[in-house]
Amino acid sequence: MLYSPLVSTFVGLLYLALSKGTVARVYSNQWAVEVVGGPAVADALASKHGFVNLGSIFGNFYLYSHSKIRKRSVRPARTSQKALRSEPQVVWVEQQVVKKRVKRDIPMTIDPPTPKQATPGFYSSCLTNSSNTFCQYTVNDPEWPKMWYLNRGKGLDHNVREAWELGYTGKNVVVTILDDGLEWTHPDIEPNYDPKASFDLNERDADPMPRYEPTNENRHGTRCAGEVAAVLNNTLCIVGIAYHAGIGGIRMLDGEVNDAIEASSLSYNRQHIDIYSASWGPDDNGKTLDGPDRMASLAFQEGVREGRGGKGSIFVWASGNGGRDADSCNCDGYTNSIYTLSISSATENGRVPWYSEACSSTLATTYSSGSNNDKMIVTTDLHHGCTSFHTGTSASAPLAAGICALTLEANPDLTWRDMQHIVVRTARPEGLTANDWSVNGVGRSVSHSFGYGLMDAGAMVRLARNWTTVSEQHQCRTLYRLSRKGK
Repeated sequence: MLYSPLVSTFVGLLYLALSKGTVARVYSNQWAVEVVGGPAVADALASKHGFVNLGSIFGNFYLYSHSKIRKRSVRPARTSQKALRSEPQVVWVEQQVVKKRVKRDIPMTIDPPTPKQATPGFYSSCLTNSSNTFCQYTVNDPEWPKMWYLNRGKGLDHNVREAWELGYTGKNVVVTILDDGLEWTHPDIEPNYDPKASFDLNERDADPMPRYEPTNENRHGTRCAGEVAAVLNNTLCIVGIAYHAGIGGIRMLDGEVNDAIEASSLSYNRQHIDIYSASWGPDDNGKTLDGPDRMASLAFQEGVREGRGGKGSIFVWASGNGGRDADSCNCDGYTNSIYTLSISSATENGRVPWYSEACSSTLATTYSSGSNNDKMIVTTDLHHGCTSFHTGTSASAPLAAGICALTLEANPDLTWRDMQHIVVRTARPEGLTANDWSVNGVGRSVSHSFGYGLMDAGAMVRLARNWTTVSEQHQCRTLYRLSRKGK
């Protein structure tokens, strides 16, 4: 069994169910409508009842908008909803509720620019034996020396160089970043930019470019994307872990987030996109129990069942930054989902960061920031820039997505469950310091702080090459009857 604590998963979901409705809801003027009959029928029904069909969410679900309904209200518009429900072609309808979603980086008070002059990295050549090509590259990207989480060696990094030396660079793998936009014109990103993996759900157009503000608040997605697929050897900024992977962006955080937005993001072009990386979630304040609603839950389920030609979409999720508030990622229905790879962070010295959330749903760990004296993650930034100050579990999830991209190149036939098994079997507990390490029933070291350990790209691609596909998922469900007091 992969997950050490299925009980906590049940408890987390039970809490989510029990807490539903305890927080005041804010209703928008949008409805999700499940319609039988196709787009023409959906258009006709919308027009008949004074709505505008904004388009497909996924499958038979459509997003309607009503201009005469307030964009924000604490009261639902029941009359309009009742009219839609009366139509025989309407299977289900729900007025959309505004969700609070936060990015999982740590705001920096000072974020100076980094120099861009070229500083060569490691050197060697290529050689070929009977089965593999081993290559090392001259890295002239100027920030390579600062990429300690990739270049320290001696078991103190993610061992990506071994994967590169084996010839795996993310070729023919597509990763998309679900976030606040993607500055795809950045010269360290543009050569790998994939428009088929990109969309703007906030403005409902094909261009995911971020909205520019003096505060650069929408830099998050561009930073995450560079970690995955920044170009090698262009004398600019950094190199991404999967520097030949296609990279896209779904702009969905720079505006009101609702179930429809999340479902559209998680299901976008699932036969083209292999890996979805998300570094956001419900508020990490220690008081919030939240997770995906009906359509987003269906998007997860259909993604692992139908995505990638039936092999299953790979969903990578940042575990959260609520450690200071004693938040638990078990109470986050995204990281707690069996369909996601939940990724935590470790400092450069292998310690638990101050922001880390300990929970049983964490599967593995990648490096990120720690205290003010600890090094951070180097990556691309807005305005064609570069930064040495990417932080939090926001920075951890894209590193994991990049490693998964290398692994999928090594074996494109891996299923979503195969990827979880490979992560668990190759993760390294060594060098990670926490007081909650234990040995589970199958003899694997596991921690609520670090999951099964630090992700190892070289070990993952080696294991993936000769991997035997695991069986399909089996679900066991138990009905618990909650009796009232005194009965």
